Formats: sequence, C-alpha cells, structure tokens
Amino acid sequence: MRFFNTEGPIRPQDHYCLPPLGRWDLEAVLELIEQKKYFLLHAPRQTGKTSCLLALMAYLNHEGRYRALYTNLETAQTAREDVDRGMAAMCSALGRSARLYLQDGRLADWYRDGGAQVPADERLLRLLESWAAADPRPAVLLLDEVDALVGDTLVSLLRQLRAGYTQRPDHFPQTVVLCGVRDLRDYRIHARSEASPITGGSAFNIKAKSLRLGDFSAAETTALLAEHTKETGQPFTPEALARVWDLTRGQPWLVNALAYHACFEMREGRDRTRPITVDLIDEAKEYLIVNRVTHLDQLADKLREERVRRIIEPMLAGTALGQVPADDIDYLLDLGLCRMDPGRGLTIANPIYREVLPRVLAYTPQASLPQISPTWLDPDGTLNPLRLLDAFLAFWRRHGQPLLGSAPYHEIAPHLVLMAFLHRVVNGDGTLEREYAIGAGRMDLCLRYGPLTLGMELKVWRDGAPDPLAEGLEQLDGYLAGLGLDTGWLVIFDRRSGQPPIAERTGSREVTSPAGRRIEVVRA
Repeated sequence: MRFFNTEGPIRPQDHYCLPPLGRWDLEAVLELIEQKKYFLLHAPRQTGKTSCLLALMAYLNHEGRYRALYTNLETAQTAREDVDRGMAAMCSALGRSARLYLQDGRLADWYRDGGAQVPADERLLRLLESWAAADPRPAVLLLDEVDALVGDTLVSLLRQLRAGYTQRPDHFPQTVVLCGVRDLRDYRIHARSEASPITGGSAFNIKAKSLRLGDFSAAETTALLAEHTKETGQPFTPEALARVWDLTRGQPWLVNALAYHACFEMREGRDRTRPITVDLIDEAKEYLIVNRVTHLDQLADKLREERVRRIIEPMLAGTALGQVPADDIDYLLDLGLCRMDPGRGLTIANPIYREVLPRVLAYTPQASLPQISPTWLDPDGTLNPLRLLDAFLAFWRRHGQPLLGSAPYHEIAPHLVLMAFLHRVVNGDGTLEREYAIGAGRMDLCLRYGPLTLGMELKVWRDGAPDPLAEGLEQLDGYLAGLGLDTGWLVIFDRRSGQPPIAERTGSREVTSPAGRRIEVVRA
C-alpha cells in the first residue's frame, strides 16, 4: 500500500504523488536545455525539488538526446573552506551518481587514475571536460544542494563551472542546473580568500534564469489527497479537503504530513470505513505543531537569525516593517516562511506557520512560568472567563516584569508572555489561535476551551503615541463580529517610558464598544 511521503524524494511505487514534471513548465525547461543555458531551480525545503530533478534526469535519458546526471553535493558541506576536501567530495559524488544512474564508470575511473592529483581549483573542470568529451551526446548536469556548500568551496565550484562554460557542449556539459533553497542572487559567500563577501550573481554570471518550484495549487492538493481515496476507498469529506488547503496553502510537506497523520497514525483515520473529517485534520494539525516535527523545527530555528527577526518581529506586533533591506524580504520568501499575498502584501506563508512562529517564541517564557493553580476552572471543568481574568491580573502583577526578559523578541515580549500564560491555561484541552498582519497595529487571539470562545486583541502603547483604547475597541468589534461574539478582551500593554511598576499599573474595567459589545479592557 502506498502512503503520503514526508521524507526525501518521492518513489511513485511507494508514495502518493503528483507527476513531478507537471509541477514546472517542462516545455520551458527543455527549451533552456536546447539553448545550452545554465540555470537555477530553487524552492523552500521539502517542496519536491529533488523529485523534479530526478524525474527530469529520467525523462532526458529515456528520450536519448542527452546524457543527464543528477548529483547531490551535500557531502561536501563539511569541507567548509577546505577546497581540496570539498572538490574530492564533489568528484566522488559525481562518480557514484554516474555509476548508479547511468552505469557509467568513467567519472570514477578518471578520478582514480590520476584525477585526484589535479589541483583542486581545476579538478572539477577537468573531470567534466573528460566526461563531456567521452560521448557524442551532450551532457546535462543537475547539481542538488549547492547552497549547502560554504565559502571558498562554493566559490571554487561556481568559478570552475564558469571557466568551462565556453567549452560546451563538446568539452563541457551543455547545461548545468544548480538547485537549492535560495536563489543565487541571495548567496552571500564569506570566503577566507576574499576581503569582502561575494555575491552569487558575480561568482556565477552565466546564469540564464532562476526557476522557482511553487507550492501545490488547491486543485493539486485535492488531487494528491484523492490518490489515497482511489487506493483505499476512504474519502476525505469536502470540509476536510478545504481545511487541508486552508491550513497549508499547498505547502507540499504540510499537505503530506497532515494527511499521513490523519490517515495512518490516528486510530480513527486508520479505519478505512470512516471518512477523513475536518476534526481529524484539526487534530493532526495540533499534533504537528505541539510535537514540533522536524520540518517545523527547522523552520523555527530560522527565527534566531537577525535578518528573519527584522521582519517577523514587526509582523507579530502588527507594526510597519520600516527600512528593512529588500534582500531580507527575498530571503524569507525563498525560505518559504512568507509569501506575497496580492490583497495583503507580505504575509506568513500559511496558517500552520502563523501558528508555529509565536508558539516557538513563547516557548522560553512558557518554560519560565511558575506553577499556577488552575483557578479559572469551574467545579465541572469548564473555563470561567471572569476567573481567568482575575488569574491573569494576579499573574501579571507578580510575574510579568521578570518574565518579559525571557522573551527572545523584545518588541513583542508582553504578547509572548501572555501567550505563554494562555498556553498553560489551554494545556492540551483547548486551542489558542492568532491573527496578525503588517500595519494592523495589533495581534488578535482566540481562545477556545470546551464550549467557551474568548476573543482578545493585544495593543501596545508606545512613547509619542495616543492611547490606543478607541482604536482598539473599534478593531476588536470587527474581530469579535467575525467570531460571532458579543464580549471580549482588549489588552493594552503600556510600554511608555517612566511608567509605574507593572504591579501598580495593572488593572481592568468593563466598557461598551462602539458596536455595543461588553469589553474587558486590561491595562498592563
């Protein structure tokens, strides 16, 4: 039985999949090869790049006009700045790949019979010269994980490929495809041999084009899930299909991971007589987020980078980006962390990522929380919002100030501490949903616990700005209307300088919003 794949390239005999060559413009790719172009394929991790390259190799070799060879260069990453070690690892990888995919031992033989003694700065060039000249069919070289290489090793690779470019197609590969997470323009190569960083574009100015492998469309997402139904007879309800698309926006790994967990790991989902429902998809989503599976953990690790923080922090705070470099935005787009929405501009790529980012950032404050008795629960186990308010005010007065220092993003430290507290409240028995956007000036939270739904809006009062109360009440009216609620919380964090201690200025009062809703205004 086939299954949804979440590890490595697809194998059609084992995995549900979409035809890899259908995920990009094959006609355009073949035209680039025909024109002897060198080009790039880039996309976020675990979106199907390797599967597409392997499928292209198989297609070209079956067609017979070219010799196509796929090689993963990741083993050369550990060489770092050691060009000799790096070239040795790359040449070895090329030799192994040629034996495996083409049953061609000439690359390995060349290296064994003296090639290893060629100076590292021209070793790859000479190897590819020999291989290209040994067969009348033009060679096409598909190099994966190029951006895993570091410093002088990467510079040497790019410059040797550039040096051989004029010899194609008789004495060098007719086409070379470089594949990685980022576009070559985003490479900032810090090499010991150079006084300043080298840009990828200057080191490899023979690039004709950069192709980006996109996420699944809504139709492709549905088509992939339908593969499971065809094989097992188990349907996804229309609501479940829509939820998978809504949660993932077609990010391939997330689509597969949600479906795999719902269909193969959950007891209810393994019963093929039962359809996959929206509730199962939501449970699978919570599992992926709470357990910080590898893909999401790798994504979260990027939050430590300064160029990521410069964008994510104001997005979470709802403030304008300011003068962030365009390269930083491109970097987040290439990582797949953000996307450009035609109606909203720069936004987090999908709702699951939007949920993961603040959870990760609130993890340290949450781990720093003292023991808190669940005084917010009624005797029957339901959550009482008035008791919750009292518990939060007491918590904030006592622990707010010291916990602010544990938050990794200073500008949104109060938001993160509040979310850490609320995560302790839900504790696996409820959910905490978040909405935020550039320029909105706020973060919205929706706490769901049993029959209770509580909508909150978080605002920050900064130096030189007016009291955000009036604006916050109006904005909260709109948010609560979307949730179908007539009550909610407006939490205003006063970050102005010269304020009394948190314990003295924290309090709440009930007001009526412009739309007539009862709002608890919390000032903290």
